[in-house]
Amino acid sequence: MSLLAKTAGTRRVVIDHVTPSIDGGRNPFKRVIGDWIPFTVHAFADSHDLVQVELRIRKVDTQEWHVLPMRALSNDEFEATYRTEEIGLFEYEVAGVIDHYGSWSEGFQKKHAEGVSLDLECRIGAELLEHAADRADEKHAEQLREWAAHLADSTADIETRTSLALSCHVAGIARSYPQRDWETTSPRSLMLIERELAAFSAWYEYFPRSCVFDGVTHGTFKDAAKQLPLIHEMGFNIVYFPPIHPVGREFRKGKNNTLTPGVDDVGSPWAVGAKEGGHKSIHPELGTLEDFRGFLDEAEMRGMEVALDIAFQCAPDHPWVKQHPAWFRWRPDGTVQYAENPPKKYQDILPINFESEDWENLWDELKSVFEFWIEQGVKVFRVDNPHTKSMEFWRWCILNIKAKHPEVIFLAEAFTRPKRKYFLAKGGFTHGYTYFTWRNTAAELQAYVEELTQSGAKEYFWPNFWPNTPDILHADLQSGNRATFIGRYVLAATLSSNIGLYGPAYELLDHEPFPGKEENNHSEKYQLKAWDLDKPGNIRAEIARVNALRNQHEAFQRTFNVLFIPCNNSHIIAYLKQNFDKTDRFIIVVNMDWENKQVGTLDLSPEHLGLAHEGSLRLVDQFAHAPKEYLWKGTNPYLELDPKKSPAHIFQIIGQSHSFLK
Repeated sequence: MSLLAKTAGTRRVVIDHVTPSIDGGRNPFKRVIGDWIPFTVHAFADSHDLVQVELRIRKVDTQEWHVLPMRALSNDEFEATYRTEEIGLFEYEVAGVIDHYGSWSEGFQKKHAEGVSLDLECRIGAELLEHAADRADEKHAEQLREWAAHLADSTADIETRTSLALSCHVAGIARSYPQRDWETTSPRSLMLIERELAAFSAWYEYFPRSCVFDGVTHGTFKDAAKQLPLIHEMGFNIVYFPPIHPVGREFRKGKNNTLTPGVDDVGSPWAVGAKEGGHKSIHPELGTLEDFRGFLDEAEMRGMEVALDIAFQCAPDHPWVKQHPAWFRWRPDGTVQYAENPPKKYQDILPINFESEDWENLWDELKSVFEFWIEQGVKVFRVDNPHTKSMEFWRWCILNIKAKHPEVIFLAEAFTRPKRKYFLAKGGFTHGYTYFTWRNTAAELQAYVEELTQSGAKEYFWPNFWPNTPDILHADLQSGNRATFIGRYVLAATLSSNIGLYGPAYELLDHEPFPGKEENNHSEKYQLKAWDLDKPGNIRAEIARVNALRNQHEAFQRTFNVLFIPCNNSHIIAYLKQNFDKTDRFIIVVNMDWENKQVGTLDLSPEHLGLAHEGSLRLVDQFAHAPKEYLWKGTNPYLELDPKKSPAHIFQIIGQSHSFLK
């Protein structure tokens, strides 16, 4: 239809600026089950007529709307609050109509106050009641017609008719049957309601093939299951495996990503596929599908879920290469194009060709990979480099899966530019990796967290903070300083409700870098590792303390409830975390100079936290080996942090006097 064509002239209500809504409703905003969601809209009409506005919500692919009347605020703004009671993909719209009876009633009241003749006005009101009766159910139709007859009866006492016209009860019923064929509706929008694990999770990544810990023997799912009690004791609720599929043999990489593997080299699990199968197969040395299901059961018994890494790329000997050659790019010399990121070359990995003429079958097959593992009981996926695949594919794939399996969680491993990260989140990814690893001063980190938690991105992008990964060993960690490993984990775990780490490397302070790179030397990506889980100096106890606080306190179970506290020392970062009703409150202070003692004073003045000048706070440092109580008086408490003792305080506010925190 032409943009210059006439629209339905009888639709006089304007519906504008529905919030929340992402990209005009095309992409979903996200919330968690149990959340209260305030919806607002601008709605008005020409002239002096009042409008009625309602919010309609339903699950995608269902018929019945849940309808909420929207309450008029000021300045043509309306509001309704909806409580989420079911997970899944929902659609919603706002509808507005002229409130004919309400408009007449408002005018009637004014004329009654002025003392003008009301007979004609009563007859107009009677006609409106008759129209409402035509639209009403049987019970109300009879009542409305009876009232219309009384209101239209010119022989009746005018005071009786006036009383009827002014009745709120009559108006309430009449206004519940407006003229809907003239209504205006907003474009339909999407919202995604996630389960609690999507809002609060702690991921522990480890390689099952290394779980014999001798660096020689290939581990199995049964070996990996032996580590579950230790991981559970540390307080994690998701265990995450790198790809568990057969590893390609053609152009297999050796230790440290060399091009000359030995006969015993295991290759990279991200080089997916071999003669034994592809993305729906399990590496034979890890075990069988039944063994994998057994691992899922073991994890579930401990209240943990299992995340699988899905990497849509193939080793040269993946079955798809011969079965579906159109899904790959072929060079003029007849060889298949391997992955490159100049000057890097990945001869063991073939990228998918998303411009294939056979793209529809390709999309269906890729989606079926997720569906296969969902059938086995997997509900959580980490997706490798999704920004190197078709963006529109992800939106189609994930939203279709979420419509049928709303419990599924997707983590986007996309270390890429912000707009691409955010677009993936709009397309349905539950979590996204972030730049947390590279924010290494207090000012940098505060600015970044405020961007994530105070901008419009919070409606759809849920960050997942990782201090390390198998690919990333930041320069901060390469010193092996124990305080750095502890402090970075405290920051991740208290700033973001969704966190993860790669172990046992992290808790064992593995810090030797590959020369000139930001990754571990002798990387576990290319070899079995002989980890000493009882290595002296490990930080398992500190990780467990932090995770225990997270698991016990609502203040740490959401990301968007952080408020930074000014400090006069640029090395110190401080912030408040509190739950919705402010009954669970913490002040976290971290010295980001990992080598030196730092001192400073915080600014708790009213314009920042609302703490009265004469007030005091009682706090307990719950991160200390033995919790220690403090009393802060006034708005500028002094503190010092020596990283050789502890780089962080996690203060729980247990009492206050003559003071209030906003």
